[in-house]
Amino acid sequence: MAPTVQNRVKELRIAKGWTQQELADAVGVSRQSINSIERQRYEPSLPLALRFARVFDKPTDSIFSLEEAQ
Repeated sequence: MAPTVQNRVKELRIAKGWTQQELADAVGVSRQSINSIERQRYEPSLPLALRFARVFDKPTDSIFSLEEAQ
């Protein structure tokens, strides 16, 4: 099976005290996109992952990780 991308977006958003809409506004996507990313239903593009890194002031690999399927 193909590896999947896991993320900490929800955890980091909650730590900032932001709503999904506030995070969506900060990175330039819809609230529905944030919801899909948080539920691991959508893998963000590289430019979007970099915007998350900038907004959260964290390296991308501390937000997103590649999980090998077993």
